[in-house]
Amino acid sequence: MTDALFILFILSLNVVICEWLSQKPVFRDIGTALLVIILTAVEANLRLIPTTDTPVYDGIFGYVAPFSLFLLLLSVNLKDLRQAGLPMVTMYLIGSVAVIIGVVTSVWVFSAPETVGRLYYALAGMFTGTYIGGSINFHAVALHYNVSKAGNLFVAATAADNILTALWMVATLAIPRYMQARYPRRLPTASRVVPGEGIGGHPVFSDAETVSPMSLALLLALGFAAIFVSKQLAALFPALPFVLILTTIALVLAQFRTINHLKGGRLLGLFGVYIFLAVIGAYCDIAALLRDGKLALVLFGMILLLVAIHAVILFGIGALLKQDWDVLGIASQANIGGATSALALARSLNRTDLQLPAVLVGTLGNAIGTYLGILVAELLR
Repeated sequence: MTDALFILFILSLNVVICEWLSQKPVFRDIGTALLVIILTAVEANLRLIPTTDTPVYDGIFGYVAPFSLFLLLLSVNLKDLRQAGLPMVTMYLIGSVAVIIGVVTSVWVFSAPETVGRLYYALAGMFTGTYIGGSINFHAVALHYNVSKAGNLFVAATAADNILTALWMVATLAIPRYMQARYPRRLPTASRVVPGEGIGGHPVFSDAETVSPMSLALLLALGFAAIFVSKQLAALFPALPFVLILTTIALVLAQFRTINHLKGGRLLGLFGVYIFLAVIGAYCDIAALLRDGKLALVLFGMILLLVAIHAVILFGIGALLKQDWDVLGIASQANIGGATSALALARSLNRTDLQLPAVLVGTLGNAIGTYLGILVAELLR
């Protein structure tokens, strides 16, 4: 079926199904994002929806994806970083440098130009973006280099990333506790916050929002204007990537509290990202992916090595500086897993005083991840 309305119906229904599945114990650890990719890939390979370019897919890549990235970045207000505390921010930045070292090393060790293919540099940029920021940056870099349309490579990278992120959550739960037992160290690092509260008394992280017509209209107006201006500037200055221009506009606007506090941005942004991921699933040739199992192993090996290098550098320097082990674990999780998993780790470690700092450094990663991801990709190109 190639009818645009039918395709949009299937993609939206897939989000509904995967959101429901992600609430079940069996699928909870997989997450909505990966479930959407898998379900749509199955449907596309059964020829329920197209597996090649269509006007609908082009529209989603050209407008829905960048619009969603723009909305999600509106939550990044850099003034809030003052509440994260110097130790947390410092360790996070050290961890970010360690990620870059790990990415470059893994590209060399695994001979990525031969084992991964011509898009190896883009993949390195995606790994840099996601392990400094998060999935927002992963998708932004992929969108810029058209990796999103290389379905098998993108799906293999996403699967390897999801597996490693889950494993690293277990590691960052265990390492601080083990090190604290062997080498006791607990320093006051941040002012305490009320559990479950965030900046200005609002919840730290929530997908559910109450949206007013005015907020919705303003978000749409800002998004349309930002994409239009970004496209015009990218046409005038070809050396400036469209994604970086859009990211910069979003970050500038996010520094205004009126815009930063608009309701609905995260909700609409997440839905848009899920639709974008569904299209990526449609491009995936499952038979070819199964035949190319070696690619998934190479990508997982690259990720494993880069995260190991990140951990050695971050925990090594943190130990020399006699930092709180929990701070090191949360800073590392903010790098590898992003703001959401860093918050979950702070809660699991019973450190309510580190919940807000965990989210804030993860937010910093969202702000810089795309810039650094594209920088690394261009240096390796």
